[in-house]
Amino acid sequence: MIPLRNLRRALRKAREFPMYALKAFFLRGRSNLTYYFADGKSAPPETVSLLLTYRCNLRCKMCGQWGETGSSKFYTPDILKKELNAAEIGSLVDDLRRSYRFPPAITLFGGEPLLFGGIIEALERIKNNGMRVNIITNGTLLKKYAKELVQVGVDEIIFSLDGPPKVHDMVRGRDGVFDDAAGGFALLAEAKQSLMKSHPVVNVNSTIFDFNYLDIPETIKTSRSLGAKDITFHHLIFIDKGCLDKHNIEMRKFFDCESHDWAGFVLDRLPDIDTKILKEKIKEAESMGASIYPNLTDGEIDDYYTNFEFSPKSYSGKCKSPWMVAYIFPDGTVHPCLSLGVEMGNIREQPFVEIWNNDKYKNFRSHVRKQGRFGVCSRCTELYRF
Repeated sequence: MIPLRNLRRALRKAREFPMYALKAFFLRGRSNLTYYFADGKSAPPETVSLLLTYRCNLRCKMCGQWGETGSSKFYTPDILKKELNAAEIGSLVDDLRRSYRFPPAITLFGGEPLLFGGIIEALERIKNNGMRVNIITNGTLLKKYAKELVQVGVDEIIFSLDGPPKVHDMVRGRDGVFDDAAGGFALLAEAKQSLMKSHPVVNVNSTIFDFNYLDIPETIKTSRSLGAKDITFHHLIFIDKGCLDKHNIEMRKFFDCESHDWAGFVLDRLPDIDTKILKEKIKEAESMGASIYPNLTDGEIDDYYTNFEFSPKSYSGKCKSPWMVAYIFPDGTVHPCLSLGVEMGNIREQPFVEIWNNDKYKNFRSHVRKQGRFGVCSRCTELYRF
């Protein structure tokens, strides 16, 4: 459902999208019941997340895909070229609308989703089916699509911001990246005003890491200059090689695969973050109306950044995400988790509704239910979401 430590953030989001919040609460309730009582089967998902493309036009330092140790840098050109076309996405959306009385929300990301050639056609199909859609973007291509995103009726744009302009450009690996995004958000605001629309709502996500944690208050001010309604700071995701090696032994044993994408989050040293200062900055951020996710206690923050091994105490530590969310990759494969590497089927071969509760999915959920979570999951934001 909603962990108590997330309640403040959840109420803020509910004020932005009250009808969606009610629907999500209902869907999570059903899925929560199947977590406990359905032996690996799940009620329909709350969200289907579509990775439209692996491609990205930036090389951000901390990114698990295209960063300094990112996993996508090691994909072959053939893999990077794989993408569903707009017609295939349309068929998926139609299938979801027909199959479920309360169809899931759609999240579009990548890579950079605005690099996907059929983005507007896909969005039109989603909105014509009456479904909620949000886009997670680096903002560099907003100038091109601002008016169309308003016209189509996108519900929310989540912008990834790393700090005030100079810090953002440094992390993103190129001068002028912030200005490109700011120009796009200005055009978005103009389009909303001229078309008399209140959507898409703009929200900001910012990852806490070595390069920017001292600038958290300035990051909030910068996000508001872009018209962002809310800003959420996410704790840095990282593990060490020993944790990944141990995890992959388990993945090979039970699922005959390895978690290639988790390799993008391996660090050879702990982040250079003074947790005393970080906790002060977090309190200042909360006083300015920002959210921290996951909302760890002070003691947990110390443990999180000063040890590679971490186990939450203020959250249940049970992963329910595979009952709530599905991920569809650019090649059409359906995954229960973004980074584990486990495949449940392919929408090019079988309708999503048949994949969602097939034997592979049910066996995977039963395994997760039995042990609570995998070793790497303590660093995954999905563990703290439900």
